[in-house]
Amino acid sequence: MPVFPRWGTIVDENRAQSVIQPRCAPGLHRPEAGKQSGFVPGGGVGDNGGVSLYRDEGIVLRTQKLGEADRIVTLLTRRTGLVRAVGKGVRRTRSRFGARLEPFSHVDLQLHTGRSLDVVTQADTLHAYGGVLVADYPRYTAGTAMLETAEKIVSVEKDPALRQFLLLWGGLRTLAEDSHDPRLVLDAYLLRSLAVAGYAPALEECARCGAQGPHREFAVHAGGMVCSLCRPAGSVRPSPAAVALMTALLRGDWESADASAERDRTECSGLVAAYLQWHLENGIRSLRLVERA
Repeated sequence: MPVFPRWGTIVDENRAQSVIQPRCAPGLHRPEAGKQSGFVPGGGVGDNGGVSLYRDEGIVLRTQKLGEADRIVTLLTRRTGLVRAVGKGVRRTRSRFGARLEPFSHVDLQLHTGRSLDVVTQADTLHAYGGVLVADYPRYTAGTAMLETAEKIVSVEKDPALRQFLLLWGGLRTLAEDSHDPRLVLDAYLLRSLAVAGYAPALEECARCGAQGPHREFAVHAGGMVCSLCRPAGSVRPSPAAVALMTALLRGDWESADASAERDRTECSGLVAAYLQWHLENGIRSLRLVERA
């Protein structure tokens, strides 16, 4: 499946470990005392083992307030996948990297592995797309929908999703460059992220029997275009130009996509949104804010 063209444990081994010997009464030998109490030679009481750190780069998807000064940051990273981490003190005005952990930011991170949530210990900005996108409503709403979709489609934490990361990064970069209509960029990202996840719509053959098209009916719950024999109830009949636009966006044919008519773009966006939300089984709330007309 094509990607966007031209989109463009460190263990502290030096930490001293203390060995605490159990006390016994004078003359009393208790060789099993340590074993019975759970004592492990070489690891003293209160020993938490090596501190686990790792580095990765990621895109901030969203943030949530935690306590008075902390924030939970959800990121899609290059090597680790979906990560939820705590940025301690990032809401304070004197925070070293609070402004770097904002949605649309592409950052290089150092994190400490925690029991439930990791902790961000260092963050450096690689690309700050937020400042450009928030100044333009169509691009901002399209980017917000992309961030929400990325979190929903990569639902398992710490499951590597390199292709999803590259798709999201390329989509945000294209939005920031303003080289294409934001709606086209959004629909291209949604189609390709679904394809990477295994939900690519059938556009040139019947989704049920595999008969080669062109076909006239589109069934969201069947997986795409269907022939007249396999057509289920609830199918719609989109215009051939709207189906051709979906194919162009999926393939990365931007020359054909940019030359499409406004009504075909609107029809294509409706089909893509319906298809996405059916297969994700979750509504993407940000799509309601995207300008479709």
